[in-house]
Amino acid sequence: MRRTDGELILLWTLPAVVVIWISAFFLFSGFVQPMSPTMSAEEVAAFYRDETARIRYSMILFNWFGVGLIPLVMLLAIQVRKMAHRTPIVSYSLIACAGGPPTLFLVANMFWLLAAFRPERAPELTQLFNDLAWVTFTVLVPYLIAQSLLLALAIYWDRQAQPVFKPWVAHFNLLVALALAPAAFSPLAFEGPIAWDGLLSFWVKNIAIAVWIIVMGIVVAQTIRQQRVQDRVAA
Repeated sequence: MRRTDGELILLWTLPAVVVIWISAFFLFSGFVQPMSPTMSAEEVAAFYRDETARIRYSMILFNWFGVGLIPLVMLLAIQVRKMAHRTPIVSYSLIACAGGPPTLFLVANMFWLLAAFRPERAPELTQLFNDLAWVTFTVLVPYLIAQSLLLALAIYWDRQAQPVFKPWVAHFNLLVALALAPAAFSPLAFEGPIAWDGLLSFWVKNIAIAVWIIVMGIVVAQTIRQQRVQDRVAA
């Protein structure tokens, strides 16, 4: 039961992650109305001069969101280990994917912070940091896609009489992977749906991530609760 209690402790970190995500998203004015790749260096520099405090505070808050995603993936990896697989390679691969998004997310935050750290610097340098931040933030999706695909495969391969996750969870992860894919091509466009401020690369991607966190958090919570009930019955 000690291991299960540890799972519950990690599980209760998820509401805090959601609160941080929502708060930081609306605090950073560059997200509420996404900055365009077509903005001139002077326009970008003016944005950072006008919004210096909000950018700094929102990015410091966002740093904790990136770290806060790790417990959810670890909980998923534990559940994958309980599936009817001949090898733990899937859970190990899932854990390996978990390190990518938080790291790149922190890198993107660092570039936004650097752009806002000295807003009086040359506009071209501020624009460079802004480009680095947006491109890094947008194209980190391969890790998230691999994570969703690995989880879907693990569920499909779980041939137990009572599988850990229901098949619809695998279908859901495939849809999330599909929704994230266009963002990988955002550096190819300055305008349109795949630009970093576009419908697919920004709105669809971020909504898909938010929905994935909420849905998988609920699924993991229900699974852990059911497993605790089964353990009591068996005892």
